[in-house]
Amino acid sequence: MADGNTATCIDILLAIILPPLGVFFKYGCGVEFWICCFLTLFGWLPGIVYAAYAITKN
Repeated sequence: MADGNTATCIDILLAIILPPLGVFFKYGCGVEFWICCFLTLFGWLPGIVYAAYAITKN
């Protein structure tokens, strides 16, 4: 079983490839996921920045 640091690292790698995916694995279909989807529609970079923030904020 992966510890918290490994899981966060995997989530961030997924967030770089497809930002909403990393956020989905951490929060499910919550508000964070929909914000990330919205930002990703406006550009890949804003989606990545928000995803990295959302994943690491807790």
